[in-house]
Amino acid sequence: MSGWRAWLDALLSRLSRPVARDASGRRLRKPFVHRYGRYTSLQFTRRQTQSRMLSAEPDVLLIDYTRTMMGALLWQPRPRAIGLIGLGGGSQVKFCHRHLPQARIEVVENNPHVIALRREFGIPDDDGRLQVVLDDGARFLRARRGRFDLLLVDGYDETGIPAALSTQQFYDDCRGALAPAGVVAVNLFCADAERHFEPLRHAFGADRALMVGEAKMSNRVAFAWAGESAAAIADPQHALEPLPAEARRQLAPVFERVAQAIQARAAP
Repeated sequence: MSGWRAWLDALLSRLSRPVARDASGRRLRKPFVHRYGRYTSLQFTRRQTQSRMLSAEPDVLLIDYTRTMMGALLWQPRPRAIGLIGLGGGSQVKFCHRHLPQARIEVVENNPHVIALRREFGIPDDDGRLQVVLDDGARFLRARRGRFDLLLVDGYDETGIPAALSTQQFYDDCRGALAPAGVVAVNLFCADAERHFEPLRHAFGADRALMVGEAKMSNRVAFAWAGESAAAIADPQHALEPLPAEARRQLAPVFERVAQAIQARAAP
């Protein structure tokens, strides 16, 4: 009888726990960790990997698009305040925390189950430079007007880009959350990237937005920046100078590629 009672108590305890939901009231799915070979991944389903890292080198930007998003440093080589929408396995959080020591980093994640796995992916604990906040990403941005030199948007659930992170209001709030010379990079892993890019262009202006494709992936990365459009013609070598050697190694090819895309668009 004692075994049955323990089972029932455990069941009642699980049923009484608060259910995690997003801003629309939809129940948030609980992810799991999958380890295989040299890799550790965060997954919501067996067929869908949200984030992947090298188990022995958790700070390396393993996935191509995560390096491309860091191409935003071309516009802002020495950011003092960095915001990230979406924690996942923390690839960019770890990179920024390690290689951009002058920056204060704020991360928002709406799924408490994802945050609970942060140590599984080597994400540092909160400290004077890093804070991970449990909140809705759109609400988080609205409360941080003029805050960030660099904003990285990579918020996904098991269905793709959440509706709250794809509205004109959200992209307007991205613009509003930037400091005067700030820049935002958005991961667009979807079949209709142009539909998401259009409100970003509307928020910043057509001459301050750029979309770059990935040669080996179906992702696209959109950049948009505040300030004068002429300032967008960045020098890759100048942007690389403040970075330590390992960061330069990872980002040098990306900086060249993004700079070429900027210059190609500006050419008559």
